[in-house]
Formats: sequence, C-alpha cells, structure tokens
Amino acid sequence: MRLVFMGTPAFAVPVLQALTTAPDVQVAGVYTQPDRPKGRRRPTEMPAVKSYALERGLPVHQPPALRSEEAQLELAGLEPDLIVVAAYGNLLPAQVLEIPVHGSLNLHPSLLPRYRGPSPVATAIVAGAEITGITLMLLDQTMDTGPIISQQGYPLSGRETTETLTSSLFQMGADLLLRCLAPWVAGQITAQPQDDSEATTTRKLERADGQADWELRATALERRCRAYSPWPGLFTHWEGKVLKLLEVTP
Repeated sequence: MRLVFMGTPAFAVPVLQALTTAPDVQVAGVYTQPDRPKGRRRPTEMPAVKSYALERGLPVHQPPALRSEEAQLELAGLEPDLIVVAAYGNLLPAQVLEIPVHGSLNLHPSLLPRYRGPSPVATAIVAGAEITGITLMLLDQTMDTGPIISQQGYPLSGRETTETLTSSLFQMGADLLLRCLAPWVAGQITAQPQDDSEATTTRKLERADGQADWELRATALERRCRAYSPWPGLFTHWEGKVLKLLEVTP
C-alpha cells in the first residue's frame, strides 16, 4: 500500500512513526508546512514532522498550498493509494481528494460531530466535557464533515492541558489508524455519515481568549488555564504589567 502522509506539528509525529513501521505500508511522500520562524528574531525552524521524515530518508514536500496545478501534479506523480492527514494545516482541494484510489483519511481529536473546526481539544476542556476522543474520517470538501470510519473515546480526568491531551489523542489515533487501514482498503469498513443535528463547531483561538474574566467561577477559570496551555495562556494585568497564571487551583 502506497500512501502519502500530511502533518506538521510534533503531536502528528507518532502517526507518521506508526505508518513507517507498519507492514505492507510504503510512505511514498511526506507533506508538511513550510519552514517558518519560531517567534520574533528567531531563526527559521523546520516542522517536527519534516525533521522526523528527513531522519528516516523519507521524501519531504512543503508547498505553501495544494491549489496549484503544479502541486497537484507532483502529488499525483507519487501514485498514492491513500492519503493520511494528521494536523496538516491546509484544507485539501477537491482535485487532491480525487487522487488516491482509497480516499484521504483524517485524524480529528474529538468525537465528531462534536467539536468540529480548529480548536477541538481546548474547547472540550473549557466546556468541562467528561469525555472526548479521536475520530478517523474520510475527508470531503468541507471542514470535519466527512463520514466517520472509526472512533475511540477518551475519558477526561480534569487534569489535562491542551498540550498533554492533544498528544495523548494522536498517540491513540495512531493505533486506531493502524487497526483500520487494511480493513478500509479491503472494503471491509463502511464509513458512516455524521449526524449534522449533533454538530458543534469550534473557532480559532486568539490571544484575547487568555484574558482572565474575574466574573467567571473559579472552576471555569481553572479550565481555561488548562485549555489555553501552552497558548495563549491565562493572564491578567497587575500594576500595569501582564501577569501570567501558570497554574491555578479553584
């Protein structure tokens, strides 16, 4: 089975690692975001997925987007049976979705249709959810609306941060993906449409979300502290300066 992997941050690396060690799987190419500076006045850094791929001699591609004919022809030239996406950072155009014979699979860190969109983990923590999980889905042309291949739940203890929970969910997602790959390609799994009536949608976090609202209950502020770790953090102002609240107890 030839596949192309698309992912960018460190928490997507376990998914690529699982694919590179899976039997009967050939990773024909790795797509990731272009190298970018990390903060002001800092040198350009490569994404964690790129670093892992280069260490293992995997071909890396970093187009800024996949809308151009040139980028699409390059991808098609890899002749993938399947595309696997884990926190890539770009929507795949319809022309790209048509390239692989067995479709494009995506790991999304929530139990879809709950928490569609860019910040499912942080939103679940802020909401005080008792359970979240990971969803393996077939991509379509809109965000997180494709049919579901498989899901696995993850009960929340009330101590998770967005950083630790995201890492745990993608670790679990790597195992879920490996269990489903062969049956999916063999036609033994039928993807089930999402129930749009149960859908909730998240938005992209902004720095202002981390501003402590002291009219909220202490438990709500504590959830925000965990949800906004590592970014934007929970903060307030004290004597004209920004005060970061690194850890709080209600």
